[in-house]
Amino acid sequence: MIQGFNVVNQKTFFKSAFGLGIGAAAAALGLESFLIPNRLVDGGIVGLSIMGAHVLSIPLGLLLVILNLPFIYLGYRKLGASFAVTSFSGISAVALMTGFLHFWPVGTSDPILAAIFGGIAIGFGVGLVIRSGGTLDGAEIVAILIDRKSPFSVGEIIMFMNIFIIGSAGFIFGWDRAMYSLVAYFVAYKVIDITVEGLDESRSVWIVSQHYAEIGMAIKTELGRKVTYVKGVDANDESPGGMILSVITRIEEVRLKSVVRGVDPNSFMVISNAHDVMGKNYKRRHVEAKQRPMVSK
Repeated sequence: MIQGFNVVNQKTFFKSAFGLGIGAAAAALGLESFLIPNRLVDGGIVGLSIMGAHVLSIPLGLLLVILNLPFIYLGYRKLGASFAVTSFSGISAVALMTGFLHFWPVGTSDPILAAIFGGIAIGFGVGLVIRSGGTLDGAEIVAILIDRKSPFSVGEIIMFMNIFIIGSAGFIFGWDRAMYSLVAYFVAYKVIDITVEGLDESRSVWIVSQHYAEIGMAIKTELGRKVTYVKGVDANDESPGGMILSVITRIEEVRLKSVVRGVDPNSFMVISNAHDVMGKNYKRRHVEAKQRPMVSK
Protein backbone atom coordinates (compact mmCIF):
# COMPACT_ATOMS: atom_id res chain seq x y z
CA MET A 1 0.00 0.00 0.00
CA ILE A 2 2.72 2.47 0.98
CA GLN A 3 4.87 1.48 -2.00
CA GLY A 4 1.98 2.11 -4.42
CA PHE A 5 1.21 5.40 -2.74
CA ASN A 6 4.82 6.52 -3.21
CA VAL A 7 4.73 5.59 -6.89
CA VAL A 8 1.58 7.64 -7.38
CA ASN A 9 3.15 10.58 -5.55
CA GLN A 10 6.27 10.36 -7.69
CA LYS A 11 4.24 10.30 -10.89
CA THR A 12 2.21 13.29 -9.73
CA PHE A 13 5.36 15.18 -8.76
CA PHE A 14 7.12 14.61 -12.08
CA LYS A 15 3.97 15.40 -14.04
CA SER A 16 3.54 18.68 -12.13
CA ALA A 17 7.23 19.55 -12.49
CA PHE A 18 7.11 18.88 -16.24
CA GLY A 19 3.98 21.01 -16.69
CA LEU A 20 5.45 23.79 -14.58
CA GLY A 21 8.68 23.79 -16.63
CA ILE A 22 6.90 23.86 -20.00
CA GLY A 23 4.48 26.51 -18.76
CA ALA A 24 7.30 28.70 -17.46
CA ALA A 25 9.16 28.39 -20.77
CA ALA A 26 6.04 29.34 -22.76
CA ALA A 27 5.31 32.36 -20.55
CA ALA A 28 8.93 33.51 -20.71
CA LEU A 29 8.91 33.13 -24.50
CA GLY A 30 5.81 35.30 -24.73
CA LEU A 31 7.49 37.96 -22.61
CA GLU A 32 10.98 37.96 -24.13
CA SER A 33 10.10 37.33 -27.78
CA PHE A 34 6.87 39.31 -28.14
CA LEU A 35 5.88 41.69 -25.36
CA ILE A 36 9.13 43.20 -24.08
CA PRO A 37 10.76 43.90 -27.50
CA ASN A 38 7.57 45.77 -28.50
CA ARG A 39 7.32 47.67 -25.18
CA LEU A 40 4.13 45.85 -24.14
CA VAL A 41 3.33 44.73 -20.61
CA ASP A 42 1.35 42.01 -18.91
CA GLY A 43 -0.81 42.39 -15.82
CA GLY A 44 0.05 41.88 -12.17
CA ILE A 45 3.55 41.77 -10.72
CA VAL A 46 4.88 40.68 -14.12
CA GLY A 47 3.70 43.98 -15.61
CA LEU A 48 5.25 45.97 -12.76
CA SER A 49 8.48 44.01 -13.23
CA ILE A 50 8.60 44.78 -16.96
CA MET A 51 8.20 48.50 -16.29
CA GLY A 52 10.68 48.40 -13.41
CA ALA A 53 13.28 46.52 -15.46
CA HIS A 54 12.94 49.12 -18.23
CA VAL A 55 13.30 52.11 -15.89
CA LEU A 56 16.01 50.66 -13.62
CA SER A 57 17.88 48.68 -16.32
CA ILE A 58 18.07 45.48 -14.27
CA PRO A 59 17.26 41.90 -15.34
CA LEU A 60 13.55 41.11 -15.51
CA GLY A 61 13.96 37.74 -13.78
CA LEU A 62 15.66 39.28 -10.76
CA LEU A 63 12.93 41.87 -10.36
CA LEU A 64 10.24 39.20 -10.73
CA VAL A 65 11.60 37.31 -7.74
CA ILE A 66 12.25 40.41 -5.61
CA LEU A 67 8.78 41.91 -6.12
CA ASN A 68 7.01 38.60 -5.56
CA LEU A 69 8.84 37.60 -2.38
CA PRO A 70 6.64 39.70 -0.03
CA PHE A 71 3.51 38.20 -1.54
CA ILE A 72 4.89 34.66 -1.31
CA TYR A 73 5.64 35.25 2.37
CA LEU A 74 2.12 36.61 2.83
CA GLY A 75 0.75 33.51 1.13
CA TYR A 76 2.84 31.34 3.46
CA ARG A 77 1.42 33.08 6.54
CA LYS A 78 -2.20 33.10 5.38
CA LEU A 79 -2.58 30.16 2.98
CA GLY A 80 0.00 27.63 4.09
CA ALA A 81 3.44 26.32 3.18
CA SER A 82 2.27 24.16 0.25
CA PHE A 83 0.75 27.14 -1.56
CA ALA A 84 3.87 29.24 -0.92
CA VAL A 85 6.21 26.51 -2.24
CA THR A 86 4.25 26.00 -5.46
CA SER A 87 3.99 29.76 -5.98
CA PHE A 88 7.72 30.25 -5.45
CA SER A 89 8.50 27.36 -7.79
CA GLY A 90 6.40 28.80 -10.62
CA ILE A 91 7.74 32.33 -10.23
CA SER A 92 11.36 31.15 -9.97
CA ALA A 93 10.98 28.99 -13.08
CA VAL A 94 9.73 31.93 -15.13
CA ALA A 95 12.49 34.16 -13.76
CA LEU A 96 15.14 31.65 -14.85
CA MET A 97 13.58 31.14 -18.26
CA THR A 98 13.46 34.89 -18.98
CA GLY A 99 17.24 34.92 -18.44
CA PHE A 100 17.74 31.99 -20.82
CA LEU A 101 15.49 33.50 -23.49
CA HIS A 102 16.64 37.11 -23.14
CA PHE A 103 18.59 36.93 -26.41
CA TRP A 104 15.98 34.85 -28.21
CA PRO A 105 15.07 36.26 -31.66
CA VAL A 106 12.21 38.76 -31.68
CA GLY A 107 9.04 37.12 -32.94
CA THR A 108 7.61 40.20 -34.67
CA SER A 109 7.91 43.97 -34.67
CA ASP A 110 4.19 44.45 -35.35
CA PRO A 111 2.63 45.44 -32.00
CA ILE A 112 -0.78 43.91 -32.71
CA LEU A 113 0.78 40.57 -33.72
CA ALA A 114 3.03 40.77 -30.67
CA ALA A 115 -0.01 41.38 -28.46
CA ILE A 116 -1.92 38.42 -29.93
CA PHE A 117 0.85 35.84 -30.07
CA GLY A 118 2.49 37.04 -26.87
CA GLY A 119 -0.87 36.78 -25.14
CA ILE A 120 -1.34 33.24 -26.50
CA ALA A 121 2.10 32.13 -25.29
CA ILE A 122 1.69 33.71 -21.85
CA GLY A 123 -1.86 32.42 -21.43
CA PHE A 124 -0.83 28.90 -22.39
CA GLY A 125 2.14 29.04 -20.03
CA VAL A 126 0.19 30.43 -17.09
CA GLY A 127 -2.58 27.89 -17.68
CA LEU A 128 -0.10 25.00 -17.58
CA VAL A 129 1.46 26.31 -14.39
CA ILE A 130 -1.99 26.62 -12.77
CA ARG A 131 -2.83 23.05 -13.80
CA SER A 132 0.45 21.99 -12.21
CA GLY A 133 -0.55 23.60 -8.90
CA GLY A 134 1.57 26.75 -9.12
CA THR A 135 1.14 30.43 -9.82
CA LEU A 136 3.19 33.04 -11.65
CA ASP A 137 2.06 36.21 -9.96
CA GLY A 138 1.88 37.40 -6.36
CA ALA A 139 -1.10 39.58 -7.27
CA GLU A 140 -3.23 36.42 -7.27
CA ILE A 141 -2.32 35.85 -3.61
CA VAL A 142 -3.47 39.37 -2.73
CA ALA A 143 -6.71 38.84 -4.66
CA ILE A 144 -7.43 35.58 -2.80
CA LEU A 145 -6.93 37.28 0.58
CA ILE A 146 -9.01 40.33 -0.37
CA ASP A 147 -11.77 38.06 -1.67
CA ARG A 148 -12.21 36.60 1.83
CA LYS A 149 -13.18 39.99 3.25
CA SER A 150 -14.87 41.75 0.32
CA PRO A 151 -17.94 41.25 -1.88
CA PHE A 152 -15.75 41.02 -5.00
CA SER A 153 -14.60 37.75 -6.58
CA VAL A 154 -10.95 36.85 -7.15
CA GLY A 155 -11.41 37.38 -10.88
CA GLU A 156 -12.90 40.86 -10.40
CA ILE A 157 -10.10 41.92 -8.05
CA ILE A 158 -7.39 40.67 -10.42
CA MET A 159 -9.11 42.37 -13.36
CA PHE A 160 -9.21 45.72 -11.54
CA MET A 161 -5.56 45.51 -10.47
CA ASN A 162 -4.37 44.53 -13.94
CA ILE A 163 -6.27 47.29 -15.73
CA PHE A 164 -4.71 49.80 -13.31
CA ILE A 165 -1.20 48.34 -13.84
CA ILE A 166 -1.50 48.16 -17.62
CA GLY A 167 -2.92 51.68 -17.69
CA SER A 168 0.16 52.86 -15.79
CA ALA A 169 2.29 51.58 -18.66
CA GLY A 170 0.94 54.45 -20.76
CA PHE A 171 3.11 56.89 -18.78
CA ILE A 172 6.25 54.86 -19.54
CA PHE A 173 5.78 53.31 -22.99
CA GLY A 174 3.04 55.49 -24.47
CA TRP A 175 -0.73 55.15 -24.54
CA ASP A 176 -0.80 53.21 -27.79
CA ARG A 177 1.42 50.57 -26.18
CA ALA A 178 -0.86 50.47 -23.16
CA MET A 179 -3.83 49.75 -25.43
CA TYR A 180 -1.92 47.01 -27.24
CA SER A 181 -1.03 45.63 -23.82
CA LEU A 182 -4.73 45.42 -22.97
CA VAL A 183 -5.21 43.31 -26.10
CA ALA A 184 -2.41 40.99 -24.98
CA TYR A 185 -3.92 40.74 -21.51
CA PHE A 186 -7.40 39.80 -22.73
CA VAL A 187 -5.97 37.24 -25.18
CA ALA A 188 -3.91 35.71 -22.37
CA TYR A 189 -6.94 35.73 -20.05
CA LYS A 190 -9.00 33.71 -22.54
CA VAL A 191 -6.19 31.28 -23.37
CA ILE A 192 -5.68 30.61 -19.65
CA ASP A 193 -9.33 29.53 -19.43
CA ILE A 194 -8.96 27.28 -22.47
CA THR A 195 -5.75 25.72 -21.16
CA VAL A 196 -7.10 25.11 -17.66
CA GLU A 197 -10.64 24.02 -18.58
CA GLY A 198 -9.95 22.53 -22.03
CA LEU A 199 -11.74 23.10 -25.33
CA ASP A 200 -14.18 20.29 -24.58
CA GLU A 201 -15.75 21.89 -21.51
CA SER A 202 -17.73 19.75 -19.11
CA ARG A 203 -21.36 20.28 -18.17
CA SER A 204 -23.13 19.05 -15.06
CA VAL A 205 -26.78 18.15 -15.69
CA TRP A 206 -29.66 17.83 -13.23
CA ILE A 207 -32.94 16.46 -14.57
CA VAL A 208 -36.21 16.20 -12.62
CA SER A 209 -38.89 14.00 -14.16
CA GLN A 210 -41.63 11.47 -13.46
CA HIS A 211 -39.87 9.29 -16.03
CA TYR A 212 -36.37 9.63 -14.63
CA ALA A 213 -35.56 5.92 -15.02
CA GLU A 214 -36.41 5.97 -18.74
CA ILE A 215 -34.42 9.19 -19.24
CA GLY A 216 -31.43 7.71 -17.43
CA MET A 217 -31.50 4.61 -19.60
CA ALA A 218 -31.71 6.77 -22.75
CA ILE A 219 -28.71 8.86 -21.65
CA LYS A 220 -26.65 5.73 -20.98
CA THR A 221 -27.67 4.14 -24.28
CA GLU A 222 -27.41 7.09 -26.66
CA LEU A 223 -24.69 9.21 -25.07
CA GLY A 224 -22.73 6.52 -23.28
CA ARG A 225 -22.77 8.53 -20.03
CA LYS A 226 -23.28 7.14 -16.57
CA VAL A 227 -26.06 8.65 -14.48
CA THR A 228 -26.82 8.88 -10.77
CA TYR A 229 -30.40 8.66 -9.52
CA VAL A 230 -31.44 10.89 -6.63
CA LYS A 231 -34.79 10.27 -4.95
CA GLY A 232 -36.95 13.37 -4.73
CA VAL A 233 -40.49 14.70 -4.76
CA ASP A 234 -41.73 17.84 -6.50
CA ALA A 235 -43.21 20.22 -3.92
CA ASN A 236 -46.12 20.94 -6.28
CA ASP A 237 -46.69 17.33 -7.27
CA GLU A 238 -46.91 14.50 -4.74
CA SER A 239 -46.69 11.75 -7.37
CA PRO A 240 -43.51 9.64 -7.36
CA GLY A 241 -40.58 11.14 -9.23
CA GLY A 242 -36.83 11.54 -9.09
CA MET A 243 -33.73 13.39 -10.20
CA ILE A 244 -30.83 12.44 -12.42
CA LEU A 245 -27.26 13.73 -12.17
CA SER A 246 -24.89 13.29 -15.10
CA VAL A 247 -21.82 14.93 -16.61
CA ILE A 248 -21.48 15.53 -20.34
CA THR A 249 -19.27 17.55 -22.68
CA ARG A 250 -20.24 20.81 -24.30
CA ILE A 251 -20.69 19.23 -27.73
CA GLU A 252 -23.11 16.63 -26.29
CA GLU A 253 -25.44 19.24 -24.82
CA VAL A 254 -27.72 19.55 -27.86
CA ARG A 255 -28.12 15.80 -28.21
CA LEU A 256 -28.84 15.45 -24.48
CA LYS A 257 -31.70 17.95 -24.76
CA SER A 258 -33.08 16.02 -27.69
CA VAL A 259 -32.88 12.72 -25.79
CA VAL A 260 -34.59 14.13 -22.69
CA ARG A 261 -37.36 15.86 -24.63
CA GLY A 262 -37.97 12.67 -26.60
CA VAL A 263 -38.73 10.80 -23.36
CA ASP A 264 -40.43 13.52 -21.30
CA PRO A 265 -41.13 16.97 -22.84
CA ASN A 266 -42.29 18.23 -19.41
CA SER A 267 -39.08 17.38 -17.55
CA PHE A 268 -37.19 20.07 -15.63
CA MET A 269 -33.50 20.34 -16.54
CA VAL A 270 -30.59 22.47 -15.23
CA ILE A 271 -27.26 22.54 -17.11
CA SER A 272 -24.21 24.33 -15.71
CA ASN A 273 -20.45 24.41 -16.22
CA ALA A 274 -18.44 21.80 -14.32
CA HIS A 275 -14.99 23.22 -13.60
CA ASP A 276 -13.37 20.01 -12.40
CA VAL A 277 -14.47 16.45 -13.07
CA MET A 278 -12.68 13.33 -11.80
CA GLY A 279 -13.51 9.70 -12.38
CA LYS A 280 -12.61 6.92 -14.78
CA ASN A 281 -16.11 6.85 -16.28
CA TYR A 282 -16.19 10.47 -17.38
CA LYS A 283 -14.05 10.43 -20.54
CA ARG A 284 -15.91 10.19 -23.80
CA ARG A 285 -16.30 6.65 -25.13
CA HIS A 286 -17.55 5.24 -28.39
CA VAL A 287 -21.15 4.14 -28.08
CA GLU A 288 -22.20 1.07 -30.01
CA ALA A 289 -25.89 1.97 -29.89
CA LYS A 290 -27.39 3.81 -32.80
CA GLN A 291 -27.05 7.56 -32.27
CA ARG A 292 -30.05 9.83 -32.55
CA PRO A 293 -29.52 12.66 -35.09
CA MET A 294 -28.55 15.97 -33.53
CA VAL A 295 -31.13 18.73 -33.74
CA SER A 296 -30.69 22.47 -33.59
CA LYS A 297 -31.68 24.46 -30.54
